[in-house]
Amino acid sequence: MTLLIAGVLLWSLVHFIPSVGHSFKQSLTGKLGEDGYKGVFSLLLVAALLMMVFGWRSIDQPGFLYALPLWTRHLGMLLIVIAFILFVAAGVPTRIKQIVRHPQLTGVAIWAAAHLMMNGDSRSLVLFGGLGTWAILEMVLINRRDGEWVKADVPAMGQEVKILIISLVAVTIAIFAHPWLAGVAII
Repeated sequence: MTLLIAGVLLWSLVHFIPSVGHSFKQSLTGKLGEDGYKGVFSLLLVAALLMMVFGWRSIDQPGFLYALPLWTRHLGMLLIVIAFILFVAAGVPTRIKQIVRHPQLTGVAIWAAAHLMMNGDSRSLVLFGGLGTWAILEMVLINRRDGEWVKADVPAMGQEVKILIISLVAVTIAIFAHPWLAGVAII
């Protein structure tokens, strides 16, 4: 469990640097250069991801905490599809950005909530509860840092169809990769 907790904490702390530790980021960028800072940032995130994956997989007997009704599994899967749509929408112009200020972070929070609905064990609470909490805090901190929300221009409708198709492909890949990453088959 220690490796999993450390991975979630490292992920969160590294991501909080741009939103809270602006002077620290500037200091690092001054010493390492922009590319050096991005390199260190990326390496730390890869390390955090590996810590979370291996920490998760190293816990053979997670403590069972709760069980929600069976129908919540279907709702959870629907929420995961919505989360993937938000993940994809974050990187391109889309109408979604007229409604959701932080599509990627909102997607993480929804993804985490969906996993908490479907998994009532201790390692799920640490991983998904931790990442969901990080995503919500990150949105609050970014909003505080950036001030008023300036919405992007509305793209053509074809962009929305493209996002939906890419999202469905990404969900399909995630379903088949899930046993390898998490050691748990979805289908």
